Amino acid sequence: MNNFPKVKKPIIALLHLNSLPGDPFYNGWSMKEIVAQAAKDLDALQKGGVDAILFTNEFSIPYRNVADHMTTAAMGRIIGELRRDIGVSYGVGLLQDPINIIDLAVAVDADFVREQLTGAFVGEGGIFQTNIAETLRRRQALGAMDLKMFYFLFNEADSYLNDRDYKTVVRSMIFKCKRDGICVPGLHAGDVTDTQFLADMKAAAAGDTDIYCNTGCTRENIRQKLDASDGAFVGTTFKVDGKFSNFIDPVRVKNFMDEVKEYRNTL
Repeated sequence: MNNFPKVKKPIIALLHLNSLPGDPFYNGWSMKEIVAQAAKDLDALQKGGVDAILFTNEFSIPYRNVADHMTTAAMGRIIGELRRDIGVSYGVGLLQDPINIIDLAVAVDADFVREQLTGAFVGEGGIFQTNIAETLRRRQALGAMDLKMFYFLFNEADSYLNDRDYKTVVRSMIFKCKRDGICVPGLHAGDVTDTQFLADMKAAAAGDTDIYCNTGCTRENIRQKLDASDGAFVGTTFKVDGKFSNFIDPVRVKNFMDEVKEYRNTL
C-alpha cells in the first residue's frame, strides 16, 4: 500500500544529499558524515511539518544519463540508515537516470519517484534521451505497480527536442504514460516557475492528472503557486538564507508550512 499523503495540495520537501564520492564537486566528506548531515536535514523537515520527503542527489551535477554505481549505492545506504527515523511518505530522485531510479526506489521501499522520464533534450551535458517504455516495463518487472511516478514536464535549463507546445505534451503524457503527476519547473533549482504557465498546464491536464509546481516556491508566493497547481515540490527556500548550497533551516520550514496550513483552511 502506498503512503503518499492524502492532504489537499501536498508539500513534498526535497532533501538534497551532500555531494557523493565520485561526484565532480565531491567535498571529501566520509559516508558517515554524509549520513549524519542527511539525518539532521530529515529531522528539520519532519519537525517543520512537511507532508512528504524526496531524497535526491541534487549535488551530483553535472548529472549522468546513467548514474554511477557509487551514486545508487550511496543513496541506498543513506536512506537505509535513516529508514527507521522517517515518519512521512518518502520518495527518491536519481538525477538523471530514468531507469535505475526504479531499482533504487524498490530497494529502499520508496512510495514515489520524481524524474525526467519522458522526452529528449540537449544542453551543456549533450543529448539526453529517455525511454519511458523501458522505465515502465522495469517497474512492472519489479512488481512496483504501487510506486507513484511524478514526471518532469521538461528538463530544467535544456532545450526540448520537440516542436509541440507544452499543452499538447501534457495531454500526450496523460494518454501514453502511467503518471501520478506532472512537475512544472523553472530553469533550475530555486528558479521561480511562472504562475500563468503553471495554470495553463493545469488547465491542459483538465483534472486527468495532478500538476505540481516544481521549483521556486517561497513563503511569500506559495499561496499563488498552490492556486495554480495541485501541490508543490519544495527545496531551496527551506535552506539557511534560502540558498541552494546550504543545509535545511528548521525555522524556515516551520514558517513555510504554517503558511501552507493557513492556506489550506481557506479551501
